[in-house]
Amino acid sequence: MRQVFLIPACLVCAIALSACTEDADATVERAFQDVNVVDETNLNDVMLTVADPNEAVDYFSQAAKSAPDRIDFQRGLSTSLVRAKRNTEAASAWGKVVEMEGALPEDEVHYADALIRSGDWDKAESVLDAVVPTHETFKRYRLEAMVSDANEEWSNADSFYETAVGLTTRPAGVMNNWGYSKLTRGDYSGAERLFGDAIRQDSTLFTAKNNLILARGAQRKYSLPVIPMSQSERAQLLHTMALSAVKQGDVETGKGLLREAINTHPQHFEEAVRSLRALEAG
Repeated sequence: MRQVFLIPACLVCAIALSACTEDADATVERAFQDVNVVDETNLNDVMLTVADPNEAVDYFSQAAKSAPDRIDFQRGLSTSLVRAKRNTEAASAWGKVVEMEGALPEDEVHYADALIRSGDWDKAESVLDAVVPTHETFKRYRLEAMVSDANEEWSNADSFYETAVGLTTRPAGVMNNWGYSKLTRGDYSGAERLFGDAIRQDSTLFTAKNNLILARGAQRKYSLPVIPMSQSERAQLLHTMALSAVKQGDVETGKGLLREAINTHPQHFEEAVRSLRALEAG
């Protein structure tokens, strides 16, 4: 009788051991999958931040082909195309993202950004209009301000710029854009104030410094403001001021500023030399 029950007992043990082996294999497989997900996430982050933009485009292109339903790969491709300044392709890629399952309002904002970069302002405006009102981000309002500028809707632009400034801890860039908007409208004092605010937020922003000189020059203010600047920057700003003076018809003042720029620059300032020679010859 003992032998009768021996075979079933062995079968039970074998089945149990098989189940244990399968569970162990499944556990190992899940562990490797988790590791692969972590590695993939890290690689995606690297490609989106420090990798060469065109290399990132190649990486995400291949990834998107292998897994066409993965919206994160398509986002990565779209972002990389923007970084690579391949704006027409980027707009097309973001257009695909917003149609995919799992698309978010921020994807629509990125789509509008890519459309603006590619010059399709009308389409960008319609995309922004479709973003839900509750999606209030710095990027969204900065783009809204740019579109309003393009349409010369100045009061809307001012409102959007003001909102955007309040939604970021690094407002220098948008202050500079807002100032340039004021400059193009002929509001030179308003532009001067905003460029000054931008420089106080980021003293390395040379574009804002140069724009500040343009705003002051348009008001015939031909002295450099008290702002942080290197010797080379000082020479370049004097050159910008000189050209502004000439544009206002103050040619002799412009010549004097050019001479000062040439003497200030730590190296040979060929551009200023050419400008001065042209004025003296004229």
